[in-house]
Amino acid sequence: MVGAVTSSPATSGDGPAPVAFDDAMRSYEPVLGLETHVELGTASKMFCSCATAFGAEPNTQVCPVCLALPGALPVANETAVESAIRLGLALNCSVASWCRFARKNYYYPDMPKNYQISQYDEPLCTDGYLDVTVDTAEGPREIRVDIERVHMEEDTGKTAHMGGTTGRIHGAEYSIVDYNRAGIPLLEIVTRPIEHTGDLAPQVARAYVTELRDLVRSLGISDVRMEEGSLRCDVNVSLMPRGADEWGTRSETKNVNSLRSVERAVRSEIERQAGVLGAGGRVVQETRHFQENTGGSVSGRSKEEAQDYRYFPDPDLVPVAPGADWIERLRAGLPELPAAKRARVKAEWNLADEELRDLVNAGAIDLVAATVDAGASPDEARKWWLNELSRRATETEVELAALPITPDQVARVAALVAEGTLTNKLARQVVEGVLAGEGDPDAVVEARGLKVVSDDSALGAAVDQAIADNPDAADKVRGGKVAAVGALVGAVMKATKGQADAGRARELILERLGAQ
Repeated sequence: MVGAVTSSPATSGDGPAPVAFDDAMRSYEPVLGLETHVELGTASKMFCSCATAFGAEPNTQVCPVCLALPGALPVANETAVESAIRLGLALNCSVASWCRFARKNYYYPDMPKNYQISQYDEPLCTDGYLDVTVDTAEGPREIRVDIERVHMEEDTGKTAHMGGTTGRIHGAEYSIVDYNRAGIPLLEIVTRPIEHTGDLAPQVARAYVTELRDLVRSLGISDVRMEEGSLRCDVNVSLMPRGADEWGTRSETKNVNSLRSVERAVRSEIERQAGVLGAGGRVVQETRHFQENTGGSVSGRSKEEAQDYRYFPDPDLVPVAPGADWIERLRAGLPELPAAKRARVKAEWNLADEELRDLVNAGAIDLVAATVDAGASPDEARKWWLNELSRRATETEVELAALPITPDQVARVAALVAEGTLTNKLARQVVEGVLAGEGDPDAVVEARGLKVVSDDSALGAAVDQAIADNPDAADKVRGGKVAAVGALVGAVMKATKGQADAGRARELILERLGAQ
């Protein structure tokens, strides 16, 4: 469940001024189309045995096949094919009993072959759907997004334009190409046109990509790290006047690489196109590039049609013909999918709709579930992930799951609090130590000396000193004003750097002052 991101109209610098979103929605109905690329987490590339690890030195994970040297022949990666089938099944698709690869011909300097091996008119998976939920003023609304196809292809290399100020080719002094990524297996998931969403269109786009990301992650076929490019989305938007029945001309904003940016890209493109149409202009079918700093986009190039790519079957690859037994074995091995997990944990943990929404929006359901499996109570697990750890993730600008702490470690911290070894304050220091790489919770407790002090001999001196240093509070307690004991307990906690057992300290103070 996803809430709205508000923004002011973002200027693109290549047309009439955008129209405010609310004004655009009074005149036009948006139609969306989302093309999402998932980079698979296979050990080797789609058509060769080169490694796929992210971050290797440039051009160290290449071979004659992915460099398209003469005479090199591709062989399809079976694990990648299985991953595609599993995703298709999870998206309620039909899996083809026979399909084949095609060559998609176009020139980019980071594509060694001058064509991309993809699928065209014979994709592996077709006709599926994914249900998503968005928040509205009337409550949650479920929307079904129809999936047209899931097909297999290979990724391109990566070009970097050096010496300029924008990172783009215009103004750059030179460009360099890293072919490590060339040939990494990709799945492209293409939706059918998404209509009748009205002013919810930006939220629907974000909710869909969020749900798809969580679904892919649950299958274990990709790490779906948008910041590393293993999940990226092309956002298609068109507008038609209210009451019309013919879609407008669409634009395609390429390679949007965060959930927030997906929502912003839809919103800003609605505003831009409404400005063009309102000024009497014509929307051009083109690709556009999203600008993180402005929330708008800039024109890229005119959009090719399918015939411009001169597709034809790849003569070097045999067709893929998954048998019924293979498909059913993969279906039987599917894990619990996110929607089913949400329904289960809501019932098992007795969550209100708002509590479940908070977990979903924080991306914390799997983390909390794993923490519960490690021994923590649902309430304790939720508390740690949604409060302290969410704050840390926000401060460091990483996703919650990317924090260097595991559900097992969070469960151990909760257990140390429950058994009285730590106070909540001390536990936060332990979490800080784990995040800093100081070891597991028990090692941090030992190294930092963070155990709660609860034995009378260790507490006695601190209690006596607190009474001596706070005579007014001590006299009030002796006189029957027991509430004044709080100041004395606070003094003990300060003297012991928060490590005193507050309950036992209170008991000792009352004993010493004869106020029991």
